[in-house]
Amino acid sequence: MIRQTQEWLRQLMTTVVSRLQLSENTVLAILAVIIGVLAGLGNYALRQTIDLIHQGVIVQGMAHFAIDTDAWDWNRLYLILFPLCGGILMIPMGVYYAKDLRFGFSRFLEEVNLGGGKVPSRTIFTRGLASAITIGTGGSAGQEGPIAQIGGAIGSKVGQSFRMGGDYLKTLVACGAASGVAATFNAPIAGVFFAHEIVLLSSFELSSFTSIVIASGMSTVVSRALLGDHPEFDPPAYEVGSLWELGFYVLLGVLVGLLAATFMTWHYRIKDLFAALKLPRLAKPVLGGLLVGIIGVCLPQVFGNGYVFIEQVLHGHGVWYILAALVVMKAIATSITLGSGLPGGVFAPSLFLGAVAGGTFGKLLQFAFPTMGISSGAFAMVGMGGFLAAATHAPMTGIFLLFEITSSYQVIVPIMLTCVIGVTICRRIHRYSLETYDLARAGIDLEAGKERNVMKSLLVGAVMNRAPAAVPENMTLREFTQFVADHKETNFPLVNERNELTGILSVQDFMGVAFEEDLMDLVVIKEIATHNVITAHEDEDLDQAMRKIGYRNIEQLPVVDRETHRRLIGIISRRDIISAYNRALLGRSLKGSSRD
Repeated sequence: MIRQTQEWLRQLMTTVVSRLQLSENTVLAILAVIIGVLAGLGNYALRQTIDLIHQGVIVQGMAHFAIDTDAWDWNRLYLILFPLCGGILMIPMGVYYAKDLRFGFSRFLEEVNLGGGKVPSRTIFTRGLASAITIGTGGSAGQEGPIAQIGGAIGSKVGQSFRMGGDYLKTLVACGAASGVAATFNAPIAGVFFAHEIVLLSSFELSSFTSIVIASGMSTVVSRALLGDHPEFDPPAYEVGSLWELGFYVLLGVLVGLLAATFMTWHYRIKDLFAALKLPRLAKPVLGGLLVGIIGVCLPQVFGNGYVFIEQVLHGHGVWYILAALVVMKAIATSITLGSGLPGGVFAPSLFLGAVAGGTFGKLLQFAFPTMGISSGAFAMVGMGGFLAAATHAPMTGIFLLFEITSSYQVIVPIMLTCVIGVTICRRIHRYSLETYDLARAGIDLEAGKERNVMKSLLVGAVMNRAPAAVPENMTLREFTQFVADHKETNFPLVNERNELTGILSVQDFMGVAFEEDLMDLVVIKEIATHNVITAHEDEDLDQAMRKIGYRNIEQLPVVDRETHRRLIGIISRRDIISAYNRALLGRSLKGSSRD
């Protein structure tokens, strides 16, 4: 029935396009409207699911066990049960949908930028439900990454249903991701920049920009109709007490940049610790839930996305040492949650960490300069956007998200200073963002594009010729003349009696003396060869090898061993690299087609 409906819609769309002679951009705009509406509905469904689980587990659980988070009694220990419950509920999800749970936001970015935008449709439901379980039971994660994936999967499904491919499909996926974020925060401009800076990695095109704006706007309309016309946060009016405060915002930018880089480092260290644990795969989320529950006994603010507590911090609530403790413990709780295999996003934790870090900084400034009228809530608000921008390497997303939340032009200068400085410092320490760092560790550089990543996935040892036409270094010119006649190569490595590389000789070098008959028996080829040879190793990737070839504009690279760096084990040519690249690209294309 579903397939028949899809086919009917496809035929209807084709008929309309052909009769009205619509351009490709117009078709993309129409599909963007559809995606925006569906993503807005998807955001509403995800939020309702999270609220339902939260009510059933945490709210009912606290009432049943008579837990009062403002009182220190033994009943607080029951808080451990809530995230633990989330880990247990993840067991059946891990049994039946393990592949979908591994399809996190990093994999989503890889699929969009390198895989043609064909996002699995099933993740709309499985990834969404799993993330709702994590957040609803108190796991330290956010829903923005999952809703961006859900929106992206919707965009991919719509595009594939109407036989869109290539860059068009990639654009439609970005439309869905932008729609999800826009609907979540009631911030359409931030959704647009989220798609361009984080999903498409700043690959700006006017046609994609127009479609993304349309989708983001439509999803916001749907969200406002269902949830009301108000932002996710309601901070107090922002005011600049003194121009001297701008200097403090510069310092805040340095602070959030360093904290974001530190968070990234420890986040992946904790993730590696969980990966190294010799436990059954399904037991790790249970352990993660247990550890987060233990942290929550002392600091229950780490549970869930933390939006309620962020709102309190924006209004100046909280003491500085509690806020400072939350900077550390929220970061640890988030890393444990996601590192153990509980699905969720890092967008909301980044906002939380920025808010409490900025709130702590603002509280300390109040103590140091009591007469300046400093608002700790203002620093919490700017820190929230600054930390997000630094961790995601997306300054425009942080700037416009904060602007849309506050609706204040006065916040623009402080947030611009903080975001730009924070991103600069974090990029200086970590080249890759929080979401692309994991891929970079696996050798995938999304900013490099598909071509370089295909090359990076292939090793020299798998492509090189292991029986190169090597010649002894003491061979005479006459002997070499006979040798060249039997081979098609244009470059020949020279070796000594220990098979060590001593030089390389090209046919061009040889032709300069080939007609000197008097020298044919007197000169050995070592005397006319090039001795400063650029070499490769078999464990290097083809991208590295191609860079070496392009650097000197040569055709072949001798491959030597790692131990001595001299023993010849093979040779690789520009033609070998191009052939291997084409085969790998064809294989990926066939693999992508088989998933349709």
